[in-house]
Amino acid sequence: MKEKEIKERLLEKFGITELNNIQTAMLQASSEKRDIVLLSPTGTGKTIAFVMPVLKKLKEADGRIQCLVVVPTRELVIQIGEVFRALAANYKVTLLYGGHKVEDEVNSLKVTPEIVVSTPGRLVDHINRRNVNLLTVRILVLDEYDKCIELGFEDDLKKIMAKLKNVSRIILTSATRPKELPEFLKLKDPVELDFTQANSDVADRTTVYRVESVDEGHDKLRSLGLLLTELAKGKPSIPRTIIFVNHRESAERVYGYLKKEGIDAVLYHGALNQRDREMAVARFNNGSSPILVATDLAARGLDIKGVENVVHYHQALTPEVYTHRNGRTSRVNEEGNVYILVSPGEKLKDFGKIDREFKLTDGEVARLRSGLLTFYVNAGKKEKVSKGDILGFLTKEVGIPGSEIGKIDVYDHYSIFCVASKEKERILEAQRSKKLKGERRKISLL
Repeated sequence: MKEKEIKERLLEKFGITELNNIQTAMLQASSEKRDIVLLSPTGTGKTIAFVMPVLKKLKEADGRIQCLVVVPTRELVIQIGEVFRALAANYKVTLLYGGHKVEDEVNSLKVTPEIVVSTPGRLVDHINRRNVNLLTVRILVLDEYDKCIELGFEDDLKKIMAKLKNVSRIILTSATRPKELPEFLKLKDPVELDFTQANSDVADRTTVYRVESVDEGHDKLRSLGLLLTELAKGKPSIPRTIIFVNHRESAERVYGYLKKEGIDAVLYHGALNQRDREMAVARFNNGSSPILVATDLAARGLDIKGVENVVHYHQALTPEVYTHRNGRTSRVNEEGNVYILVSPGEKLKDFGKIDREFKLTDGEVARLRSGLLTFYVNAGKKEKVSKGDILGFLTKEVGIPGSEIGKIDVYDHYSIFCVASKEKERILEAQRSKKLKGERRKISLL
């Protein structure tokens, strides 16, 4: 694709009128015949930065895998896949990751894609089954390489590299500087683009508050509720907030408390299955559950926008985790707030400076309701259901005004949509008799 066409697609699909420094530097570096190492923190437009050089280097669609993108998590696979599909309209993009049906991936690979985005383990599985031929790959992207190594994927990466015989361009991205670049990557005279200091700009746009719990001892649940109550005061809607904890059990406990208090929250951690994690992020993004309780799995790799507040219910264990958590807010020119909730006498770790003290007012914890609901449909892309089909069903069959309909997300075998709470009974009644794209579909409230 030509650079002009890429920029036109960026404007059309993402409303991007001007590239940031990282994206501009990547385009310039891609004109050299060298591999690229991009060091860039979370929330800096990194995905678009490496997608553009890939698109410039792609040949016309030819039914062979030209580009392979390897990433550490399934959430990143989905996020990057969406960007490629939006910008590379004439190329087939296939996503490979655990947590959904292997059969769907095998069927997708029967018509060979030009672009494959995959987690390391799933790709090795397809290599072993001889479902993919990587000999034609010319462009390799290793995104969040530091996370790949942290999660123990080095052996898988070695197996993948052994199958890549004709790669002419490697792009490696990392949020932190690797101690060394392993020989098995076979990087050729790489140009390094170091934007790690972009964190300082994020820090300038982030206000960090110390919040002392009003509860006795180390149980801070009621103080968390009071903090969320204060943050929502005077706001037209509940501000989107991520609460970070250090353990899954803690996440379950905090989530249970918020639900008991009538607060629209959702839960995210690694013990949940893929569908539950996808739906949690979707409900957070569509605003029906504007409070996300999460482990550090949510600190990187998720496509989450518009986060106003980050709350450290537990202090981060390392400076890197602290930085990644805070990076969920203040993304790409936005401002954000970070609240560190500490028990009386608890010492703050010296990861970063505190800008202000936030004093809690003891009182009642408010019921924080979003006024929105999310519904589940038992059909998705594989059943030929689209966002337009669902929108048409809601407006024409159910009679809901477009102004009452929020975000619609369509996955392989299911879909979800967000509507105003007052439309609940109309939708549940309509699903008993109305058809969605010619068939009765089960539609249920999440």
